[in-house]
Amino acid sequence: MNTSSQDPNRRLIREIAIILIIKVAILMVIKNVWFDAPTIPKDFNNEVAERIAGDMSNNQETR
Repeated sequence: MNTSSQDPNRRLIREIAIILIIKVAILMVIKNVWFDAPTIPKDFNNEVAERIAGDMSNNQETR
């Protein structure tokens, strides 16, 4: 009787492990495809410096 109760548990554990492995593989593929390198805009340092210094003469917001 003990072996029959372990069989469904082993099957459940195996299925959960397989699902987790598939999910991790899918997440790694997504990471490698879409997040392979950071996206830094051109003149990033200049834009940040202008924003911090308050030089907004070129980029005035309109509402």
